[in-house]
Amino acid sequence: MTPKSRTLLTALALLASLTACLATTASARATPMTGGAARETPARARSAHARHGQAGPGCTSSVPYVSGRGGYAAYRIPAVVETRYGTVLAFAEGRRDGFGDSGDIDVVLRRSTDGGCTWGPLTVVAAGDGDTRGNPAPVVDPRTGAVVLVTCANSGRATEEQIQRGEADRRVFVQRSWDDGRHFTPPADITAQVKRPGWRWYATGPGHAVALTRGPHAGRLLVPANHSVAPPDGSSGPGSRYDGGHALYSDDGGRTWHLGFVTDTRDGVTNVNETTAAQLSDGRLYFNARDQYGTAPGNRLDTYSGDGGATLDRPYAVQATLNDVPVVQGSLLQLPGRKAPLLFSGPSVPTARRALAIWSSTDCGHTFTRLLTLSDRPAAYSDLVQLGRDTIGVLYETGTTHSYETLEFRRLTLS
Repeated sequence: MTPKSRTLLTALALLASLTACLATTASARATPMTGGAARETPARARSAHARHGQAGPGCTSSVPYVSGRGGYAAYRIPAVVETRYGTVLAFAEGRRDGFGDSGDIDVVLRRSTDGGCTWGPLTVVAAGDGDTRGNPAPVVDPRTGAVVLVTCANSGRATEEQIQRGEADRRVFVQRSWDDGRHFTPPADITAQVKRPGWRWYATGPGHAVALTRGPHAGRLLVPANHSVAPPDGSSGPGSRYDGGHALYSDDGGRTWHLGFVTDTRDGVTNVNETTAAQLSDGRLYFNARDQYGTAPGNRLDTYSGDGGATLDRPYAVQATLNDVPVVQGSLLQLPGRKAPLLFSGPSVPTARRALAIWSSTDCGHTFTRLLTLSDRPAAYSDLVQLGRDTIGVLYETGTTHSYETLEFRRLTLS
C-alpha cells in the first residue's frame, strides 16, 4: 500500500464509527471517532459505454463539464441532487463569454442514470438569452418527488458591483420538473415574495437546497441565501460590509414562497455571504456561510434554527474549526441516521482555492475534523450529494492550472 493510499484509508476510516449528535451547548466538542475502514470504491456503473471526457464503467470519478466545450467558455457554480429514482442531476452555470460572473450565462444540466459515471447530453434549464441566470439551488420534494430549482437573474450588462450600488436589479425564479429532470417548467418570478424593498444583491445558495424530513415543518423546502442592502447615508467602505443572510422557504412544493430569518449586520465584523444548510439528526437546521472579508478571524460563519428557518437561535458566529477554508462557497450534507455525521466540503488552503477536502462533525456542527483531501490541485466551489445508503458524491470545480477548467464528480463509498 502506498503512503497516499494509507492516508486515504485512515482518513475515511473516521466515518465508520459514528457518534450521536450532542445536545446544543456552548461547550460542545467533537467526539473522537475510531473503528473500521471506509474506502473509495468503483461505482456500480450500469452504462456499457463511456462518452468523451467521462469515466467508463467501474468509475470512481467522471467529468461532466469541461470549460470551452459544448458552446460555453466556462462552467462554474456546481449544484447536485439525486432524484427519488436514483438519477443524479448535475447543474451548473454555462458561461458563454468567459469565466466572469456577468454576461450571457445559462443554467445547464446533465443527467446520470448510473450514479455519476456517465452523463447524458447537456440541456439548458434556464436560458440567459444574453442575460445572466445562475446560483442554482435544486432540491427534491420528498412528498411528490418533483425537482424544484431556485435561481437568480439579472441583466447581462450589469456587474455585481453595479447591482450592489443600486444601478441594476437582481431577481429570483423557481422552476419544477415532474419527469426526473428531463424537462423543467419555465422560470416563474418569485421576487416579490422573497426580496425586501431596498435589497440590492441577491444570491440563492449556491448548491443544493434542503427538504425538511422531520419535525413540525416536515416537507418544507428551504433555500439558504444572502443579500446586500444600501449603505447608510454618508457611509463608506466595502460593499461586503452591508451583506446579510436570509432563508426562503415553501410549504407547498415550491408554488408559493416566504421569507424566513433575515440578518443585516453592518459592523463589518461578520459579512454573511454564500450559504449552505442541512437538517441535523435532531431536527434543527444548521447554516454555514462564507464570511466575505469580515474583520473576525477565519472565513466561515455558522448558526442554527430550531423553527424550520423562520428565526435563528443565535447570530452568525465564526466557525473556528474550519479556519483552513479560504473565502469561498462550501457545501453541507447530513448523512442519514441518528448517529450519522454532518459533512462539509471546501478547499483546504486558507490563502488559496485549492486542495478540496471533506470535513466531518459529530456534534451538530460545533466542531469539524478534516477527513480527506481529494487532491492538491486548484479547486473552488463544490456540492455534496447522498448516493444510496453508504455512498456520497461531490461535484466540484477543479483543474490543473486553475480551478475553473472542469467540474469533476467524485464518488466516495463508506464501509
